[in-house]
Amino acid sequence: MKIAVCIKQVPMVSAMSFDAATKTIVREGVPNEVSAFDLRAMLRAVELREQHGGELVVVTMGPPQAIEALAECLALGGDRAIHLCDRAFAGADTLATSRALAAALRREEFDLILCGRHSVDAETGQVGPEVAELLDLPQVTGARGLEIDPQSRLLRAERETDDGLESVEVPLPALVTAAEDLAAERFTTEAEREAAKRKRIDVVDAASLGLDMAHIGLAGSPTWVLGLESARDERRREVLSGDVAAGVDALVERLLDAGLFGEWRVERRAPEIAGRGGPDVRAGVPTLVVAEVQNGGVRSVTFELIAKARQLADAHGGRVDVLLAAPRAAQHVGALAGSGADRILLAEHPALDRATEPHAALLADVIAFEQPGLVLLGATSFGRDVAPRVAGRLGLGLTGECIDVTVDEEGRVLQHKPAFGGSIVALIASRTSPEMATVRAGMLGAAAPSHHPLAEVVPVAVPELRDRVRVVERIADAGEVADLEGADVVVGFGMGIGGPDALPRVRELADVVSGVLCTTRDVTDAGWVAKQFQVGMTGRAIAPRLYIAVALRGAFEHMVGTRRSGLIVGINRSRNSPLIKNSDYGLVADWNEAVPLLIKKLRAAKKTLHHRGTEDTEIPQ
Repeated sequence: MKIAVCIKQVPMVSAMSFDAATKTIVREGVPNEVSAFDLRAMLRAVELREQHGGELVVVTMGPPQAIEALAECLALGGDRAIHLCDRAFAGADTLATSRALAAALRREEFDLILCGRHSVDAETGQVGPEVAELLDLPQVTGARGLEIDPQSRLLRAERETDDGLESVEVPLPALVTAAEDLAAERFTTEAEREAAKRKRIDVVDAASLGLDMAHIGLAGSPTWVLGLESARDERRREVLSGDVAAGVDALVERLLDAGLFGEWRVERRAPEIAGRGGPDVRAGVPTLVVAEVQNGGVRSVTFELIAKARQLADAHGGRVDVLLAAPRAAQHVGALAGSGADRILLAEHPALDRATEPHAALLADVIAFEQPGLVLLGATSFGRDVAPRVAGRLGLGLTGECIDVTVDEEGRVLQHKPAFGGSIVALIASRTSPEMATVRAGMLGAAAPSHHPLAEVVPVAVPELRDRVRVVERIADAGEVADLEGADVVVGFGMGIGGPDALPRVRELADVVSGVLCTTRDVTDAGWVAKQFQVGMTGRAIAPRLYIAVALRGAFEHMVGTRRSGLIVGINRSRNSPLIKNSDYGLVADWNEAVPLLIKKLRAAKKTLHHRGTEDTEIPQ
């Protein structure tokens, strides 16, 4: 068994800072480390090598100091390493990086290629699928379990999706990206670090890979960063302390003023960066939105993307097309017809059941035929899998995990992408046509649907499709997990509630405010709820109008996933907790005392408002 692990050395995100005056990232004094998900991939690879024998090769592309990351992985159990190191690689985006890595990996026959789900600095999740596409390998992303049968040449994996888990089977060779649970964390010993110094590290330059220099580094990167802006996270930071009852009363008053139980007067936070308006350079060029069907319906992020495409088309000309591809896609035409689309491109095929390779092949064909100027997908497990494969196949610029798409004064489409844990927003443009972007759910808002079917429905010929990933079982978690992406109210909880027996009280609060639940990594690691509830750097990002955080510390790793919340309410008994310091309204109290009282007060307020609304309603004559 021959295994390769692709790793990346990244700056420690929690130690990063941003200089707003110069609009640069301050790296001085910031230590580097192997990206967390890459480490989990490495550790599982060591276990597989020990179980089945063979060789484990660690691969990275980076400056000379990246040798430190390779040395750490060799100490963890790697047999040898390959270091792609050449100034020609500098400035590479994900596609240029993937081309270089794929060329290096192609020189040897690997049975399995492992890498992290995404790097913790850029958070794109694109390199793994792009490498898989360039090497024509099946992919499994977000794997939390992985076994290999060398005799049958089959890989069996359990992978995380947005609404649960999937058990899959894949023929070898294959590429797998690691979720956090793929292997237990461990650290190297002094003896292992000394032994690693005797292991081989091959330094490979660009010329030896046989690549066209125009396809690597800055020259080969279809996307580039136009500028960086601080992701403003200014909060009211009003602390409600002292008498708990008085604090709860004050909090309820503020929540009602914000529109809870009525008309919301608080919006999800959007990036405050320039880039709207511009000449009609997009006139006549269609924007293509890729619809996503899940659990029998169209996901809400699809309607948000259509509304954004409609906004761009109305301002700058062009047409809005929607690709609707599913086994029984026609049943969803009605839901999409009045959403703002000009045309619905309808494709039906049994293989189009959220499967990555069939969807990527179809989308690539549609792009080639329709020639859109911009392609938008949701930043979901589906979009993160499909978009990079298409970008790799067609050589297109792709920006992942965007929070907005705009057009600047020069007519350039700008993708607004958070990075470094959400502390900055990068403005990214692309040299290719079409440009591609995946956009986080809950960022844009959907238009009110029309009651009249306005869109033209155009049947699409489905090419011959193949899917090398066989889904053995899908295990869906509670429905409210999927609702996290578009929920107006989210209630988070931490280890401070004491244990899973306390969950009903937290859920009761969520029910009162018509909210859904989320939590922290510590809670999911403890097994109280599924990983799909986890919000933060290694979990999901949310953008509710109101986020109520109960008995959690408010660590940076969690709070970066809540930055786009309109209002944050923190309940913690320590006035000095990060949660209280980074909330709009911080209630300093023991949650056991505050939450029951808050539930009681909110119920009363809700009942009063409902009674008032009933009195104000005219009775038809």
